[in-house]
Amino acid sequence: MIFTTYKNTLRWIMIVASFVIVSLILWNTYVFFQNFKAEERSKMAIWAQAQKELSKSTDLNQDIGELSIEILQSNKTTPMIIVNQDGSFDSNNIAEEKSRDTLYINKLISRFQSEYEPIEVIYNNEVLSTIYYGNSALLNKLKYYPLALLLIIILFSAVVYFFYRSNKNASQNKLWSGMAKETAHQIGTPLSSLIGWAEILKAEDVNPSYIVEIEKDVDRLKTITERFSKIGSVPSLEIADIVEETTDSFDYLKVRSSSLVHFEMNTPDQKIPVYLNRQLYSWAIENLVKNAIDAMKGRGKLTIDIVELENTVKVRVKDSGKGILKKDYTKIFEPGYTTKQRGWGLGLSLTKRIIEDFHNGKIKVLHSEMGKGTTIQISLKRA
Repeated sequence: MIFTTYKNTLRWIMIVASFVIVSLILWNTYVFFQNFKAEERSKMAIWAQAQKELSKSTDLNQDIGELSIEILQSNKTTPMIIVNQDGSFDSNNIAEEKSRDTLYINKLISRFQSEYEPIEVIYNNEVLSTIYYGNSALLNKLKYYPLALLLIIILFSAVVYFFYRSNKNASQNKLWSGMAKETAHQIGTPLSSLIGWAEILKAEDVNPSYIVEIEKDVDRLKTITERFSKIGSVPSLEIADIVEETTDSFDYLKVRSSSLVHFEMNTPDQKIPVYLNRQLYSWAIENLVKNAIDAMKGRGKLTIDIVELENTVKVRVKDSGKGILKKDYTKIFEPGYTTKQRGWGLGLSLTKRIIEDFHNGKIKVLHSEMGKGTTIQISLKRA
């Protein structure tokens, strides 16, 4: 209970704490890197002094001190280029084959100058040589450590985010499935009562046409109940003729739609077997047709084409409505998206779930032109 109450507060505390920890790590790494660079500079200054002692002893024909020799031989990590007074150069801790490449050496000198200020070896007020040096391999690794750390943090955050998102989506799907099942259960009670009343009316002196219409509406409620019960669980699929199933839904909506909508249907002459759940597929077609009628504002031409291919069948619902912008082709299938003042924006998202999740098919906006209409296509594999 306490966790639920302060969940947002705790979440922000964790985010701020993580940010502070990461900032401290990055700052300490930066300070350590700068200290390491200062030590590198100090080490190279000592090395330059030993080089100066070498030049001095050579000039005076003296023996080189053991300490100077040890210092000169001790540097095995820091890459350097020593440019002599006559323009010649020597290198240390640089690959032998690359040290012969003058162009490479010049580029390296430019890079070293950007990393450290060169050290001049001066003797008797004369520059004997200039030492250019760069970061050691260890220092370069340390230099990119903060970037690697940031990358790891970003990847970890992405994993946490997608886990949270998928967990949230799973919870939402579970909630919607539960609501769908509960809706089907709630409709079932008054539906049973209506069936009973219809049977009583048959025994009374009531116009038979009234009874027929009541039974039609009762059958319709049965279909709606089955749809909601199936959308809340994994539905079973069976081989059915997609031409017949599409035609049945088309005819049902044609009779109940405005006379200002001109309906047209083009289908192959032969049957096309497809694995379908009849109730859910008819629901998907009805959603597409109703959406098309809304796009035409109840006036225009609506066409359904069934195109048979070798392995798939295409069902295309075309209207002469206002059209869809290309940037909204995928957005219209997102839950909550709607252009109507009164609407939940669930029709097309539900249709997408029926086709893609339950029937392993595809649905997309095949073509749309502003002011001229839209064609939405369903693709299903043949049985």
